[in-house]
Amino acid sequence: MAQTTELFLTERQKLYAHFADRLETANYLNRKAVSFQGNKIEPVYRWFKYKEGFSSNLVKYFLSEYSKKPGRLLDPFAGTGTALFAGQELGWQSYGIEILPVGVFVMNTRQALNDVDIKELQANIKNIWPIIEKIKKFKHHIKHIAITKDAFPEETELFLNKYLDYCSNIDNKNVQTILRFAPFAVLEDMSFTRKDGQYLRWDYRAKRELAGKPFNKGGIKKFKDAVQCKIDEIIYDLTTHKPPSLFENIEETAKEKHPITILEGSSLEKLPLMEDGYFDFIITSPPYCNRYDYTRTYALELVYLGLDNDQVRNLRQAMLSCTVENKEKIDILENFYTSISKSKNFQNVLKIYNKSSAMSEINSTLDALNKLNKLNNNNIPRMIKNYFLELCFVIYEMSRVIKKQGYSVMVNDNVRYGGEEIPVDLILSEFAENFGFSVEKIFVLPRGKGNSSQQMGNYGRTEIRKCVYVWQKN
Repeated sequence: MAQTTELFLTERQKLYAHFADRLETANYLNRKAVSFQGNKIEPVYRWFKYKEGFSSNLVKYFLSEYSKKPGRLLDPFAGTGTALFAGQELGWQSYGIEILPVGVFVMNTRQALNDVDIKELQANIKNIWPIIEKIKKFKHHIKHIAITKDAFPEETELFLNKYLDYCSNIDNKNVQTILRFAPFAVLEDMSFTRKDGQYLRWDYRAKRELAGKPFNKGGIKKFKDAVQCKIDEIIYDLTTHKPPSLFENIEETAKEKHPITILEGSSLEKLPLMEDGYFDFIITSPPYCNRYDYTRTYALELVYLGLDNDQVRNLRQAMLSCTVENKEKIDILENFYTSISKSKNFQNVLKIYNKSSAMSEINSTLDALNKLNKLNNNNIPRMIKNYFLELCFVIYEMSRVIKKQGYSVMVNDNVRYGGEEIPVDLILSEFAENFGFSVEKIFVLPRGKGNSSQQMGNYGRTEIRKCVYVWQKN
């Protein structure tokens, strides 16, 4: 009878049965620990609202729990460097890969803060406003793209340009970086926009033709007030102690702090160039498969950093496929692996991806739903296929660059499209198993993530798993 029942199970159900004994509800984990919320109380982490990521205390917990001593730590999707800097505090040699210039700039700022002379920084701050107000002509200014045009009041735009010009003339690079960071961190507060999902929502006072019900974001901060407030916050936090950890028994200080290595670019291209078995621990959180477009959400920050329209568009395509606009990268990947004489590796990854029955089931199910007009965008099946294919390459490379017995910890959410739940945790763990990892645990948060209001209307209110996967290299 059991064998007959097995024949009627879907491929996803079979995969769930395979990993069922590894799924464990982790009551000590919550959304605060596995998201940016856990960083709000900590100096440095709270200076810039980067909501995509986990808390520093989560990193410290897993490093302390699963490793006897510090070694080399890698985060292939470094974001703003939470894992890297948390690891550094515990004595790890931290390496990170990040493609989004926003994250790279924040990490560079934190590096500058570690090295800057506080007195020299304060001396520059003391004279900043009289100097800026005297500037009449400026060479450096923001070059807007279509989705950021007229985002700021005219006075704020003028001050931004003057401020950038002032910073460009500071000789001390650490001081220059930190002062450039201050307005960068409050661009949204000074603008007519507010981050809303994967888009910028525009206030009714903006010089734009806006459809729908007028939106009022409330008070819009003046440039000098907003920037000075951020500068004061930075100086205050640099001279005070950090609050206690969310977790107990975590060693917060290290005898030696190693420099952090930041590689700017795509993990799909940076990981294959790394040495075999170089790292002792990997902890990361890749972009979720949720149609979130970082280049739109952080459009103001990208133009502030100097990116033009073509660079933003190219960046969107180069990032991990998690939006419906992403095109296939398979030809690019094949050419890249061929160029570094690793064609066999490319074929091996492709074989593992195609071997996954659950992945094939998901792809065919979404294709069928698409033909029935059950999906709200025709490119969702392509996005799902490419998301998992690209992460299959990443996981292969993670397995290759980590030492035997080394651990990999990944934070990710399951997703649902057209009423069909996609078990991201199980499929990525299956890939990991095929590439030489042992799936030790899939920690499930006590409270999952609800589906969208549209899907609730069609399919009812159900939760999907939010998980932390722990894999060990055999």
